[in-house]
Amino acid sequence: MTVGLSAAAANTHLDNQGTTYPWIKLHTGDPGAAGTSNAATETTRKQATWASASGGAKTTSADLSWTSVSGSEDYTHFSMWTASTGGSFGGSGTVTANAVTSGDTFTIPAGELDLSLSVAS
Repeated sequence: MTVGLSAAAANTHLDNQGTTYPWIKLHTGDPGAAGTSNAATETTRKQATWASASGGAKTTSADLSWTSVSGSEDYTHFSMWTASTGGSFGGSGTVTANAVTSGDTFTIPAGELDLSLSVAS
């Protein structure tokens, strides 16, 4: 692709995004423009830790685990927030659909939650 951000600009933006919006919430569908639609019954937000961005992409450096989830549903999306409760919405994305039953543990393993931007090449 010949259009997009420079790799350095993309990496800076992604590293700032991960620092500003580290709290991850689960959803059962598209979170929408405000990040509040299709919220999962499991309301706990988990704090992500991220590896440094490289080449316009970054990934989590530790597992995100929700233990003893509070409802039976399919997680399909996530949203990113500035705080563990309340706070500001920073973005959203998809996860591979995962069915859980109340009481299950749901884990997104390290390296499996990714953020990326288009980089000019």
